[in-house]
Amino acid sequence: MTSKLAVVGAGGAGAATAYALRDAAFDVTVFEKSHGVCGRAATRRKDDCVYEYGANYLKADDERVTELVTETLPTEGLVDVDEPIYAFERDGDIGEGRDSDDHKWTYESGITQLAKRLFAATDATVQNGVRVETLDRRTDGWRVHAADGTDYGHYDALLLTPPAPQTADLLGEADWDHDDCRDLRQTIASVPYRTVISGMLHYPFELDVPWYAAVNTDTAHDIGWLAREECKAGHVPDGESLLLVQMNEGWSVANYDAHPDRLLEEIAGRAAHLLDDDRLTDPDWTDHQHWRYAQPEEPVDRDALSTGADHDLYVAGDWVAEEPRLHAAVRNGLETGERIADER
Repeated sequence: MTSKLAVVGAGGAGAATAYALRDAAFDVTVFEKSHGVCGRAATRRKDDCVYEYGANYLKADDERVTELVTETLPTEGLVDVDEPIYAFERDGDIGEGRDSDDHKWTYESGITQLAKRLFAATDATVQNGVRVETLDRRTDGWRVHAADGTDYGHYDALLLTPPAPQTADLLGEADWDHDDCRDLRQTIASVPYRTVISGMLHYPFELDVPWYAAVNTDTAHDIGWLAREECKAGHVPDGESLLLVQMNEGWSVANYDAHPDRLLEEIAGRAAHLLDDDRLTDPDWTDHQHWRYAQPEEPVDRDALSTGADHDLYVAGDWVAEEPRLHAAVRNGLETGERIADER
């Protein structure tokens, strides 16, 4: 007998869960509020450039995920960034010092290919542009209602994959009066998140530096991460530069509501100062993204989530995994899919 599973969120964890259930007796429907997939591992395109403005790449820190990406899924267009990651502290001096020269994978057409290829290997239905607002717990499963009032019907089980604060909000709005709901919501809502503003700065010249990215290791600089998208094959035309500048938590929170023009002017100025290159104060085009829930700073108490399965409810994502990285979210999604199959 086939069971119906509703998945909220088409990020790495949601896609991996659908993939893990591809040969099981499950009819999987994924509800995604945006018009794309892969969540905070996000890709945009502009003026012949492809760029990641959330998660920058997939690390080779999990054997199972590495085998999935490099052997099982199609590898056409898979990119391994060769240049190293350097480091800097409050003083802004960039130099070697971080052992981050392992594989850093993305795709020529963008990191969202990871979720697209996972979904392509399944029969899951992905409903884009659907913002789930209300969940109705029934004795035999769940009903899913969108913000526009659409009732998407009954499901035997439910998987929530948004960032922890948004998952907690969904449970808070759920029609489910049970002590376990309140306990789960409190546990999930306790996960702290880092807020990040990302600025993308394009230049009609290429920078002459020996690194792909530089990371602030003492969190005392306004810039937390600066990366060169031109180091990824197929992302930036020859002779051009595209910088991804992700600002640290304090700066991002203090400037979250500032006008984008001022934000980008200040981001460009700080990038120019960090790299000691005045040309960088004047990019020829820019882009930006506010990530209110960019990265969980602590994992959730996984044991406290176990009661959810008693109510046909599961959660997955980087905040459930051991570390806040894309590979961990994918691994957690695979494990969650297998758990759902075993328990139903």
